[in-house]
Amino acid sequence: MEEKKKIIASMIYNALQNSDITIEEIESKIETPKDKKNGDFAYPCFNLAKVLRNSPINIANQIKENIEENENISKVEVVNGFLNFYLNSENIVNDVLKGIVEKGTEYGKSTEGNGINIIVEYSSPNIAKPFHLGHFRNTVLGNALYSLYKELGYNVTGINHLGDWGRQFGILIEGYRRFKDEYDLENNPLEALSDIYVRINKIAKEDEEVMNIARENFKKLEEGDEELTKLWAYFREVSLKEYNRIYKILGSQFDSYNGEAFYNDKMQEVVDILDKNGALIDSQGAKVVNVGDDMPPCIVLKSNGSTIYATRDLAAILYRTRTYDFTKCIYITATEQILHFKQVFEAAKHLIDAEHQKGLVHVSYGMIRLKTGKMSTREGNVIYVTELLDEAVKKAKDIIVNKNPNLENADTVANQVGVGALIFNYLKSGKNKDIIFDLDDTLRFDGETGPYVQYTYVRTKSILEKVGFNAENIDINSIDFNALKEKQEVELIKELEKFESIIRKAANDYEPSVLARYLIDVATAFSRFYNECSVANLEDENLKAARCVLVYATSIVIKKGLSLLGIDCPEKM
Repeated sequence: MEEKKKIIASMIYNALQNSDITIEEIESKIETPKDKKNGDFAYPCFNLAKVLRNSPINIANQIKENIEENENISKVEVVNGFLNFYLNSENIVNDVLKGIVEKGTEYGKSTEGNGINIIVEYSSPNIAKPFHLGHFRNTVLGNALYSLYKELGYNVTGINHLGDWGRQFGILIEGYRRFKDEYDLENNPLEALSDIYVRINKIAKEDEEVMNIARENFKKLEEGDEELTKLWAYFREVSLKEYNRIYKILGSQFDSYNGEAFYNDKMQEVVDILDKNGALIDSQGAKVVNVGDDMPPCIVLKSNGSTIYATRDLAAILYRTRTYDFTKCIYITATEQILHFKQVFEAAKHLIDAEHQKGLVHVSYGMIRLKTGKMSTREGNVIYVTELLDEAVKKAKDIIVNKNPNLENADTVANQVGVGALIFNYLKSGKNKDIIFDLDDTLRFDGETGPYVQYTYVRTKSILEKVGFNAENIDINSIDFNALKEKQEVELIKELEKFESIIRKAANDYEPSVLARYLIDVATAFSRFYNECSVANLEDENLKAARCVLVYATSIVIKKGLSLLGIDCPEKM
């Protein structure tokens, strides 16, 4: 589709004959209409009104009159200031199906990112706390972006910036000392540590003496106290063991687990550079960097001389600039941290060069809320991912076995469907949209859900198995794809052609929901095709072969698309 957009942009550019407007500017404005009645592409002429001093409708008509014939375009229409372009279906059918079959599982892959380094920082849970739904959304969003950029050929580094430092460890240490003998730390360490933290945090809120003890604990930890350092290392070790178990289930991958503690010995250089560059100023005893009139200054050192999150984030930026020479460094966190990253990125102007500073990107996402309100580890009202995964898989198995009692590998399929349903549910919504968690809605097996898309893939495999189709034996050049003329066939093929551009858009917009929603569209288009166009019961062998290739191409796109979202496809369901 990107190639067709370039062709259309060139046609408009040549028709305009105006050097003040570039082909790139035209291409950036070309849209894909939601209603297929308005063509395959649309170009709004409103932005040309000021430049050409004419009405959008007149401009659109003039462009249409000057457009030269092109084998790729069957029709051009003017509708209310829009130029609607209809692609030549015969060309699309041949090019798309041959392209998908020839590329196979490589369909959608690109080399555009070769030699370009991108960092994606995601998941980043606070150690000694179980994985909850907030971590889940962060993790699956980051993993999808990691995979999308990989697919586009970028050199991607996935970083899990663990929350493994801070005053909370002083509080946890005190709670551990008091309550550890009351818990099963051997079998459920994170649940135990989380409960200990909730208990001691409530006590510390009401008793200043306990809070002072916690502060002293962390001070000793910062100074390298041997006993407390061993205890901290234990918290980190048991946390990572459990997190990695969950990451394996979710198919998430990381190249670095360097968390906040990693930057303890790297913060002084940050302070020195900021001071040397005249960016560090005194403010009520603290050291801060002014980051503009529209937001508070970025605190680097508190009045007692201690560092904060921002100091460690600045140290990480300096380290990553030197180590990875990134073009983009993408941070994925909740919307609550938008101001924090605005401050940090602005302060980073005094640390690194302009090109790297421009590559700092904060991708925020909305909160996941319970029906009773916001989740809080301190208050203890959270849903843990381990429990959620177990329940989702159990329910998925009940539904699958009820539908197909003789299904082999029912446990494996239940895992693929249950986990996939959860991942898809949190990726199909725009990243900045708040979600009210509802397990029953997440696990629906109809409508706009992961299981629906997975089932569509299973249906394609079933059809191909029934007719004995073998992709390795197919002679793609012997098939006349012009036989595919039905509306449902052409619309499905047009959806499949969008795959490469959808991957690019999802990555460039930092929005995996673009891909998830697209897969729903593909599944829906395939359902219409399946209901109207027979595949197995055909006497016309050429039409049968052409439709088999269409089914096969659909299976490739769905499986590949779900894989990029971190979701496995069962072969049978």
